[in-house]
Amino acid sequence: MLFREKVEKVEIVSIEVSIGSSFSPFIIAEVSGNHNGSISRAVELIHAAHESGASAVKFQTYTAETMTIRAESPQFYVSKNHQLWGGAHLFDLYHQAHTPWEWHEELFGTASKLGIIAFSTPFDASAVDFLESLDVPMYKIASLEINDHELIQKVASTGKPVIISTGASTIEEAIAATQMAKKNGSPKVIALKCTSSYPSRPKDANLRAMQTLAHHTKTEVGLSDHTLGIAVSIAAVALGATVIEKHITLDRNDGGVDSAFSLEPSEFEQLVIGCRAAYDAVGDADIQARESELESFSHRRSLYIVENVKSGDVVSRKNVRAIRPGGGLEPYELTNCLGDAFKQDYKIGTPLQKSMISK
Repeated sequence: MLFREKVEKVEIVSIEVSIGSSFSPFIIAEVSGNHNGSISRAVELIHAAHESGASAVKFQTYTAETMTIRAESPQFYVSKNHQLWGGAHLFDLYHQAHTPWEWHEELFGTASKLGIIAFSTPFDASAVDFLESLDVPMYKIASLEINDHELIQKVASTGKPVIISTGASTIEEAIAATQMAKKNGSPKVIALKCTSSYPSRPKDANLRAMQTLAHHTKTEVGLSDHTLGIAVSIAAVALGATVIEKHITLDRNDGGVDSAFSLEPSEFEQLVIGCRAAYDAVGDADIQARESELESFSHRRSLYIVENVKSGDVVSRKNVRAIRPGGGLEPYELTNCLGDAFKQDYKIGTPLQKSMISK
């Protein structure tokens, strides 16, 4: 269990991994820059996430100045070939996408009133200090900050759970980051498989790597999904993901820095339904009839008397057959019964039992 505590009179429900939990898997609606510079839109997105059944809503806490500088050398520009942000200057892109810090209190307050968990991804120490002043319940480390050990240490030192994305990183970097978070005070660390391309292709998701990630980091694992649609997230849950993170927008037609690979509210609702169905469907490794199958089980074939017989008549393939429903001997018992004699008269439709015949 990730955590269970009271924050401003709202019960914060854990990332619960036991089968049947209403919070399994834990599904995060990532707002990112899809507020499009409007706090009212950001508030609408919180409501949409809540109504869609998300476990939590997540923001990103930074400014353009804390992310980069305004320099004109080529490395400060996104490649012109990038399908979403081609040619943009990093400073301008981060300025457009950032969530103003003065919005945070209202946004977190809105989430609190709705009863949905709200947290954020800080990108530097000042953001952590700011989020701590708002008493956020947990943190996220973005993929491209996985090598910022000071940031990880500071986040972990708050004593709160931390989710770490591992896009564009090596297994050694993932191990180092998760171990650092554990050693510096985080009570729960979860690693997310992530493909840091926007949008990413399903063929690049490499979901089997979640098992490698879990083995080497000794953490629960999940997926930060930048693909289009919901199929990859559902597949991830079937392969063991306990956390799914997916971007949400009100309407892709409204544009926005992340809208192209974000889900609209109705789609996000289907994501939640699909992921939780996949989680329930994984079940356990036992092969046996389930309670829901008992009626079907009663209709399996068994041995029945299929014509009226008299005492002393011999069991044959003519008067006894394997038919539906159940209730009689198993079909494979027929060869053992052939040639035996009926002990008394029986009517057609009587299920055959061993007590009814003798050698």
